[in-house]
Amino acid sequence: MAVMMQGLEAEAYDRQYGDRELIARIARYFGDHKRKLIYISIATFLMAGMGAALPIIISNGVETVTDDEAGDQLPFLIIVIFVVGVGNWLANWVRRQLTIEVVADVVLQMRTNAFAAAAQQDLSFYDEFSSGRVVSRITSDTEEFGQVIMLTNDVINQVFSSLILVAVLLTIEVRLTLAVLAMAPFVAVTALSFRHLARRVTEQGARAMGEVNKAIQESVTGISVAKNFRQEGAIYDEFRVVNDQSYAINIRRGFVLANIFPVLNVLSGIATAALLFFGGRAAVTGLITVSAWYLFMASVDRFWFPVINISAFWSQFQAGLAASERVFALIDVESSVEQSNDRPVPELRGEIDFKHVDFHYSDQEQVLEDFTLHIPAGQSVALVGHTGAGKSSVIKLIARFYEFQDGRITVDGLDVRELDLIQYRERLGVVSQVPFLFAGTVADNIRYGNTQASDAQVEALARQIGGGDWLETLPEGLNSEVGERGARLSMGQRQLVALVRVLVQEPSIFILDEATASVDPFTESQIQEALDLIMSNTTAIIIAHRLSTVRNADRIIVLQEGKIIEEGSHEALLAQGGHYAELYDTYFRHQSLDYIERRESHYLKSLRP
Repeated sequence: MAVMMQGLEAEAYDRQYGDRELIARIARYFGDHKRKLIYISIATFLMAGMGAALPIIISNGVETVTDDEAGDQLPFLIIVIFVVGVGNWLANWVRRQLTIEVVADVVLQMRTNAFAAAAQQDLSFYDEFSSGRVVSRITSDTEEFGQVIMLTNDVINQVFSSLILVAVLLTIEVRLTLAVLAMAPFVAVTALSFRHLARRVTEQGARAMGEVNKAIQESVTGISVAKNFRQEGAIYDEFRVVNDQSYAINIRRGFVLANIFPVLNVLSGIATAALLFFGGRAAVTGLITVSAWYLFMASVDRFWFPVINISAFWSQFQAGLAASERVFALIDVESSVEQSNDRPVPELRGEIDFKHVDFHYSDQEQVLEDFTLHIPAGQSVALVGHTGAGKSSVIKLIARFYEFQDGRITVDGLDVRELDLIQYRERLGVVSQVPFLFAGTVADNIRYGNTQASDAQVEALARQIGGGDWLETLPEGLNSEVGERGARLSMGQRQLVALVRVLVQEPSIFILDEATASVDPFTESQIQEALDLIMSNTTAIIIAHRLSTVRNADRIIVLQEGKIIEEGSHEALLAQGGHYAELYDTYFRHQSLDYIERRESHYLKSLRP
């Protein structure tokens, strides 16, 4: 069992909700569908009434058959039974159609809320939690919830049927009815004993499905790497392990849920047998008529069916509560990025100040300590340093992707914690180290920075770079499909699309984690031209990996272990012979023209006899 449950622990953001709290919250989702719910209730009541009336009609038919003088009533009774059957079918059609619409709307709203919550989470959330498991909550758990709500509607219909049938049974034989009612609590208690087990196995099944979704997403996303290293078999084996785990857990869940009805049927069968025996003896002795005895037994049979369903339902309903609990836990996750106000953001000049900022990803991982930095409006700053120096942390804090623990960060004197976060990020143009492109055309991806941009504006901006020569390398120019994650484009082309996307946005602050991948000199010059266009009108903070970017920056900030140890121009820092000079020799010198010319000269000399 321990092996079966391995890796299925609850996420850190999971919460335990009480049944009443969950039901009340679920009920709020149905609040916008009151009219349809009224129609559903009417149809349900009609179904229950017609279902309870059918044994009475049949009982009267039995008496008619045994009474020669009332034989002419038989056709009428047949017509009545037919009309009741058709009416029951129509009421059921109306009930199910409206229920499907309401449940679909509720699931849609719940899924929308869950997706919105996932989209609003800061990056630290996705650093800690698997996106595949998040997807499972948004898709699989909401679907599970919808299926249980459909079951709920059926149970409500059976509740009405049970209440009406109790009234009918009391009119037939009070003593036998009281005996039936006395047995009902035993059935209910037995069903409720499955409740906690049903909820637990349902939660485990949902987590197992989350692991399957996670495995699929990681495998498909990294398929190119797997093929490069010929590891298709390995990722298949990993998937098979989690898939088999999900299979085993869901078989166990099915076993638990499937055993509820047989157990309850046994109990109801024993009760029905006892009633059959004592009721039959009463009919033989003349205490009740044969038709009344038949009516009672037919009604009891119809009574036990909804009672069993109602009793078993609470255990099955735990599946829906468990699914909704996982969805609500995602919706209720509090972002670690906390805004103390929603102050409107004016047009920004781009002056940035870090004032004694402390930042760490975890208590054991201090990144920035008492960090202070001033960037004047319109200045371009290149951040350089070894891996782990804090470069990425600086730009992530400016973009409010992470929360800092102490100090203050201001833009144009405005505390970033007090600004409307959506408006603030609209003023930022961010390009990550590996530019992400969405499936669609090049123009679609450029327009992602400004959805209002016309085709003419997009093309004009794209042609500002190298006269638009880079567009000629694309099969259909701006209308070329980029593929999933931009797979149909080269890395250089992806970078150009991402940079033009920022150009169309016209941000006040430009943030770039420059790509480390090498590109050909022609594309390199086009990328630099795009950077120059952007930086001419913005404050720019760049994690620099290209020598050309470092040289063109107004100021170079050298970071080491979260502290600024040097700053200045390229020439001045080289002249100091400090840490930047070492970084230059390690990372940048091989990109310089002098170095390339010396290498070529050395190579040519080696070829001489």
